[in-house]
Amino acid sequence: MRVIVYGAGGVGGTIGAQLHQAGRRVVLIARGRHLATLRAQGLRYETPSADLTLDVPVVGHPSEIHFADDDVVLLAMKSQHTAAALEDLRAAAGDGVPVVCAQNGVANERMALRRFSRVYGMVVYLYAEHTEPGCIRYYGSPGDGVLDLGRFPDGIDASATALAAALAEAGFGSRATPGIMRFKFAKLLTNLGNGVDALSPRGEVAREIRGRLKAEGRACFHAAGIDWAGNDEVRRRLEGRMSPGRIRGEKRAGGSSRQSVLRKTGDIEADYLNGEIVQLGRLHGVPTPANAVVQRMANDLARRGGAPGSVPIGEVARQIAQEARG
Repeated sequence: MRVIVYGAGGVGGTIGAQLHQAGRRVVLIARGRHLATLRAQGLRYETPSADLTLDVPVVGHPSEIHFADDDVVLLAMKSQHTAAALEDLRAAAGDGVPVVCAQNGVANERMALRRFSRVYGMVVYLYAEHTEPGCIRYYGSPGDGVLDLGRFPDGIDASATALAAALAEAGFGSRATPGIMRFKFAKLLTNLGNGVDALSPRGEVAREIRGRLKAEGRACFHAAGIDWAGNDEVRRRLEGRMSPGRIRGEKRAGGSSRQSVLRKTGDIEADYLNGEIVQLGRLHGVPTPANAVVQRMANDLARRGGAPGSVPIGEVARQIAQEARG
């Protein structure tokens, strides 16, 4: 099995680096300054125990790859870039290559299934970071992190089992899991706070807003008849596998949305996190003022290139209250 990691940021770069070190065949697909640096200098991969430069094969577009029958494509770009990436992938590889969605949110799998016959969901729990070209930081220790996967919409097969085994050999907790979307919906509830972390400093008011975001999400799931893994089920799966270490001289930048704002990418994943709840609310008649405001404000912050944490949390709370009043 060769793993083609499409999107070599924090998550994709970490998975690619670990698989490469485990002797697996890996190709990264990157873009922009990150691609140029990887080509010129290799992948700098920092962990609490090592600072390595890895010579991982990298290309800038799927059309540069000669696809083979044993290839698996792991999508790791942000959800707002998925549709365009899938079109490029289908043009280069056809519609039969297995596609694994190692991304936050729950919309990517449906986008992929419109175009590819074999689609897999992967739930990702990694302390990974990408804030500068050519460099990936992974704050986990060997055995940390969870990368469970299963066939979409349900079930497991030989490809899922083989990839899970390869990821486990590379140092992650990974298993083929039927009903993987239950865990992805549970992770979505956690990721609803990503926009708040990008907007404002942490504190009691931010915690209250994150709690409201989750409450709206659960209400929408109930209204839509969506099943999701409970807190105890998720906690048991993560037990002993989420203990971030320190990388000398570095301070963690925060979650993936905060990293996007820090890198001034001009976009953010809020439409596929908070926006997923807003859409469900509109479909099923559930008010979602907190998620609507965080979606709107996070998109605005990213578009105007604002600094992470630069929006007063009181302003976020004020707009939520105004939205709730209609």
